[in-house]
Amino acid sequence: MGFVRCLILALSKKSNLLAHQLIWNIRTNTYKNEDTPDNEMQAKLEPIARQIEIDFTTDARNFYERVFAFSDRLTKVSETIKVYPKGNARKEACLQALRSIGSEVPPGVYLPSNPEAIVISLLPESGAPMQSAAKAPYRATFRVQTVGIEQVECCADPDYELRQDFSNQYSQMAIFKVGDDVRQDILALQLMRLFQNIFEQEGLELYLYTYRVIATSPGCGVIECVPNSRSREDIGRNTEVGLFEYFRHVYGKDDSIKFQKARRNFVMSMAAYSIALFMLQIKDRHNGNIMIDDDGHIVHIDFGFMFESSPGGNMRFEPDIKLTAEMILIMGDLTAPAFQWFKELCIKGYLALRRYRHHFITLVALMLDTGLPCFRGHTLEQLNARLKPDSSEAEAGRYMHEVINRCAHSLRTRLYDYIQYQQNSIPY
Repeated sequence: MGFVRCLILALSKKSNLLAHQLIWNIRTNTYKNEDTPDNEMQAKLEPIARQIEIDFTTDARNFYERVFAFSDRLTKVSETIKVYPKGNARKEACLQALRSIGSEVPPGVYLPSNPEAIVISLLPESGAPMQSAAKAPYRATFRVQTVGIEQVECCADPDYELRQDFSNQYSQMAIFKVGDDVRQDILALQLMRLFQNIFEQEGLELYLYTYRVIATSPGCGVIECVPNSRSREDIGRNTEVGLFEYFRHVYGKDDSIKFQKARRNFVMSMAAYSIALFMLQIKDRHNGNIMIDDDGHIVHIDFGFMFESSPGGNMRFEPDIKLTAEMILIMGDLTAPAFQWFKELCIKGYLALRRYRHHFITLVALMLDTGLPCFRGHTLEQLNARLKPDSSEAEAGRYMHEVINRCAHSLRTRLYDYIQYQQNSIPY
């Protein structure tokens, strides 16, 4: 630990932003969960965090305190509004809390999930509590300016003044959570990033959007929103049409170039996420957790249930892949060329992951001692079994083909969507 400690402290002196990320990381990983400290990790890591703080220059300390105070205030809004019932009361409490913060955004701060951009302003009226009765995550929008890591580092200098560049300013949405261990989301996204690297290395046309998630303290985190996208739930609430009709409304007739491009993007992303859902056994795939971006890609979010955990006391009710009738309809039908290409991409992507299986099995193995709820004793054994290590490539390909066929038009998918509609009013 001595060499690692010296390396961490040396690197922290070279970069304020790295020091911030390390402190957030240490804050989080010295606890097994929100309420249970990990005494062994605390003994090793807390002295490192204290030394990082001691080593700050006066200007660096002011920068650190400014950024962390801003981040903590934003996160605590979730805790503040939790006591209010869902609906208008919680919404108004959220807006009121954000108005208080928005009136005094300190200069030279950034969101933990986006260290390349400086926050110009908070848009208080953008505050929106998310779907959750027991917890109270909320979404907010910020006006930020991309300046790059080096310029954000300069915010520690008290003489630094940001030159407004409207061409590099944009709206950035983020979700703030209290009472949720987002480390599981971080693991899922790390694995997906590894999957995407493998797909690119193999020259496969598969698309995963790995948004950023930062755990800032035990049970707290900041989640980057998928830009230029809408949830399938939102589409259902505002249009009352199916996904295929939505595509036709947005992109034009089936034979138009715009629709064909959107369909192509849909197939590439649908195949990639189908592989990820199967490999990581990601569950709770209701329409609030499925996004469609402006280019037609499907993007899955919220990975609170994966591997050996699932809703309803680990009932394992949902199928391996969410492949509904409306998703298939965008690709034509079960015999259409687009659907055949979808299956081909799924099989090729799955076979590519088999060839690199030791890379991500090792990553999962390193996380087994964290106590995350997705680990229940058989994670590696089951993950390895899904990869069919003792089968030939042809046999493994046929296996993946069977998985796709089994999940298409699954009754269990329809029943789960119906349950979510009855319990949480999520359209399907």
